[in-house]
Parts: sequence; structure tokens; C-alpha cells
Amino acid sequence: MLKGKNAIITGASRGIGKAIAIKFAENEAFVGVNYFKSHNEAVETLNKVREYSDGILLRADIGKYEEAKNIVQRFVKERGKIDILVNNAGIYKRQSFRYMNEEQWDKTIETNLKSCFNMCKNVLPYMKKGKIIFISSQLGLKGSSHGADYSASKAGILGLMKSLAIELAPDIKVNAVAPGTIDTDIIADYTKEQRRRRETEIPLKRIGLPEDVASVCLFLASDLSDYITGETIIVSGGLYMR
Repeated sequence: MLKGKNAIITGASRGIGKAIAIKFAENEAFVGVNYFKSHNEAVETLNKVREYSDGILLRADIGKYEEAKNIVQRFVKERGKIDILVNNAGIYKRQSFRYMNEEQWDKTIETNLKSCFNMCKNVLPYMKKGKIIFISSQLGLKGSSHGADYSASKAGILGLMKSLAIELAPDIKVNAVAPGTIDTDIIADYTKEQRRRRETEIPLKRIGLPEDVASVCLFLASDLSDYITGETIIVSGGLYMR
């Protein structure tokens, strides 16, 4: 579905980003695997990508504008153009607003939201036609009792997505995916009882897999979604509906 396409995926060393990178490679895209600290995991992702297609590692703290610019230029030097950008990189530290400090707030906004600005600004000169996909969250739609910084950043992503969808149409389609509870590092500290309770709350009766999100991203990155822009697809097993 993506044969001949060039894709950059941020935060692709593990979790949802890794699943997207592999899914895109399975569909014959060339994949730029962005990561910052998790080098060994990023190498594992790239090795898996190369079982199906090809790709390169792009190490950068994309919350910093110049670092984002550098990896985009490196990718373009390698491939000539960019067809798909998936803004996936993010952090989430459970903390009530009452006890949250300024440093945590700033870091979350920088990593989750400003990184999207940095990547989009630097990718657009090399994307004449293409797809931009943002990974938001159900918490960006409904709020959170233990992560106002995360919820705000993910809501901001949706505002940015809609604005770019209007501004960049018709040549570039811009959409978002809002995952619910997905089996990644974010819920690694769940107890068995917490997992069981969450599974009973989800209408589809299971916690989501990174591959569930990756499949929706594949659809949005492919020609099958060519008449869709400015939309948010919720992947929560029915946990959050609107």
C-alpha cells in the first residue's frame, strides 16, 4: 500500500511508533526511525523494518527545532523527498495538576506538541503532496484527572492538525489518531487487577495493541484515505465514543 513512499516516524524506537514503522515497512515504505535516548530499541526497530523494506535511524531530540531540522535534511539527502510524516513522539508522567511543577509542564509541551511544530515546519518544504498523521490521545478529547500537561498537549495537537488540514489542502492530507488504553510503556505499571478492571470497562473487552493503532495509520497514509482530511479517528475499543 505504500510502495515507493518515504516516511518519517517520530518516537519510533518502541510502542506505537515501532508498530507503525514495521507496518509501513511491511507495505514497502522507506522508513526514517526517529528516536532520542533508546538507541538499542531503535536498532531493533530498524532491523525489523529491514526484514520488509529499508530505512535509516534518525537520532534527535525533536523538541529542539535545530535537531528536528537536521534529521529532516539528512533524510531528504538520502531520499530526495518526504511523502509521509507521523508525529508520534510523546511522554506521559502521571501527576495531578496540584503537584505538577513548571519543569514537567514545559517538558511535556515541548516533547509532545512543539515537536510537531518543529517537524511539520521542516518537512513541508520537501512534501509537495503527502500525508501528515498526528498521534493524539483520547485524553486530548475528554481531559484527564492525572495528566493536565499531557491532555493539554494532545488537545493542542488536534488544533494544529485541523489548522494544517485547512491550510495545506488539497495537496497534503492531515489527520490524527486518538488511541485509548494501549499496551505500551504507559501502562507498564498496571497491576493485574488494574488491567482486568480496564478490560471490563472497554466494550471490546481487551486493552489495545500498538498494531491496532498502526493499522489505522497505514490506512491514513495510503491512497485509501485520499478524501479524508482534518479528522480524528479514535482507537479505543469503544472506551471513548463521541
